[in-house]
Amino acid sequence: MTFNSSFLILHSSLQPSVAIIGGGPAGLLAAQRLAEAGLRVQLFEAQATLGRKFLVAGHGGFNLSNVEELSRFASRYGAEESRFEQLLGHFSPLDLRAWAADLGIETFVGTSGRIFPVAAHKPADLLRAWLRRLQALGVEINTRHRWLGFTGPTGLRLRNDNPGPDAGREFVLEPAATVLALGGASWAKTGSDGAWVPLLQEIGVPLTPFAPANCGAEVGWSAFFRQKIGRTPLKNMALRVSDGPEVRGEIMLTEYGVEGTPVYALTPRLRAALAGGGPALLHLNLKPDLPEATLIHKLSQPRGKASFSDFLKKNLSLSPAVPTLLREAYPEAATLPPAALAALLRAVPLPVAGLRPLDEAISTAGGVAFPALDEYLMLRQRPGTFVAGEMLDWEAPTGGYLLQGCFSTGAWAARGVLNFVR
Repeated sequence: MTFNSSFLILHSSLQPSVAIIGGGPAGLLAAQRLAEAGLRVQLFEAQATLGRKFLVAGHGGFNLSNVEELSRFASRYGAEESRFEQLLGHFSPLDLRAWAADLGIETFVGTSGRIFPVAAHKPADLLRAWLRRLQALGVEINTRHRWLGFTGPTGLRLRNDNPGPDAGREFVLEPAATVLALGGASWAKTGSDGAWVPLLQEIGVPLTPFAPANCGAEVGWSAFFRQKIGRTPLKNMALRVSDGPEVRGEIMLTEYGVEGTPVYALTPRLRAALAGGGPALLHLNLKPDLPEATLIHKLSQPRGKASFSDFLKKNLSLSPAVPTLLREAYPEAATLPPAALAALLRAVPLPVAGLRPLDEAISTAGGVAFPALDEYLMLRQRPGTFVAGEMLDWEAPTGGYLLQGCFSTGAWAARGVLNFVR
């Protein structure tokens, strides 16, 4: 491979140096762990600031983790359950709370078991405290520095994109070890754009194609429904895919389909059904807590001159959007006998035509396949290079599992680096 004359090759005769590529939670925690262990750490981030996706994720409620029992917690990672049992054992939700407290960020457990910083602490407060700690540990932070690929057995090609006389300068760094933590491929504006894929493909790293996870599902609503409903929440309901398990929560009816925590949790099942060419059918249970006999009894009450909407509101406290939804799913819904209407209320069919685009997804499935890595997340094709965070091929639902996964993989990769350099 040929480089232009502007390349510089940087070496160090000091303690082992480690390069961290990517300034998200996985990369930042790996940097902290390694600096605390006495290694010289250089962190490179292509964006102008660190933790951009971390901050964006905090806008909807800064859910750091969850106090769920660890074996149940690990099951949230699906096919990688056994692997995450080990990762969570190394850096658990309890460890995360202790880590935040050490930065001066107090946390609390919500009624759902989710872990949040107390109201006085915003996402930016935690990030600022974290960066101050990294600076105190001597971590060298380089923003607007883009990784361009590998060279030689240990070299990294980088480019300085900062304005000024060094703008565009390319150089080669030769660290003792590298941690890649460049994120997945959703929310590209935060820097998580998957641009690293061809750089790993060049050296033969097996990759699983990216797919949207924790995203909305598209339903082919009629023009009338889209105009009348817009964005409308449905609370205290349950959702399932075909005959699978129900997920409780709140969903949002949107112009394109449905979104919300239960939809996100069912994304893997929907994706598998769509990929297999079979029907991807959501069933919406609008009264999951009401026994069937009670539901039929309430629907058997005289309707009189009340409209379908008023009847459902009076007898079942259903929102005005429900009758429109029922008619959308079954045009003759208002004329159904009580038992048939009860069955419809328990399983409103929502045929899913597709998932929302990758860049709209909260997270992504796919990435570096685990068989490409050793037990410490080191690339088999490139000894000394470790991978952490959303670059790895795993997925989990919202509720604290995503951030915890990034933290735990970052901490585990740091342990692997320490084993490697020492």
